[in-house]
Amino acid sequence: MQIGDFRVDHVIDGRGRFKPRNVFAQHSAEDWAMHEHLLDEDGLLPFTMGGFLIRGGDRIVLVDAGLGPGEMMGITAGALLESLAALGVSAADITDLVFTHLHIDHIGWASQQGEVVFPNATYRCAPAEWTHFMVDHRGAEADVLGPAADRFEQWEAGATIAPGLDTLSTPGHTPGSTTLVLSSGTERLMFLGDVVHCPVQLEDDEWAALFDVDPDLARRTRNALAREIEGTDTRVSGAHFPELTFGRLVQADGKRRFVV
Repeated sequence: MQIGDFRVDHVIDGRGRFKPRNVFAQHSAEDWAMHEHLLDEDGLLPFTMGGFLIRGGDRIVLVDAGLGPGEMMGITAGALLESLAALGVSAADITDLVFTHLHIDHIGWASQQGEVVFPNATYRCAPAEWTHFMVDHRGAEADVLGPAADRFEQWEAGATIAPGLDTLSTPGHTPGSTTLVLSSGTERLMFLGDVVHCPVQLEDDEWAALFDVDPDLARRTRNALAREIEGTDTRVSGAHFPELTFGRLVQADGKRRFVV
């Protein structure tokens, strides 16, 4: 996808499909009937892991880094470097590795077997993410990020971290969860991270997300974001949207609808 001066591509690490209620157990088949367009031909919910590649000027930015080799929620991952290679990009070409948040399925390729994967990249995250995952709640994420700790830079709220790429604080899923906004001329893309796991959560205010640290804050953040983008030309994608595809949030028959 070309947006002004930037080229944006999805970088797939792994794919899966689920029965909708396996992911959103609190919602019935009748609830899903109003959102059938988000399911595949088998009535399953596609789910993707990976990131986004932004190329423009002298910067090659990777937004999120997948799970890495392994399995999560029945999804086998580990294809991110191959996906980059298919785009003509090597790990050494990446100048900036930017994390929307630091959950394990977004940082998996930050290091492998104790070695940094992107040797020339500056790693970037929100300060609240670093504090939460690397200080207050150290776990598997700290093991993955540890080898790259000296490469990290933390941004200030509302910072521009690369030409055309700005941060928007969208907390709740995690304390420092961040939406990244890419702008060129009058065009704008938003990388939502896990503020929204599935487009259904943009269409309906009441659909909760998975694994939110603060569910009430996450809901307020998500709904405010939906109101902001509804009816605009802004295209958005979440880190687990099917094939990491971008779409717009429009009004159709008095309801919100995510349209690719």
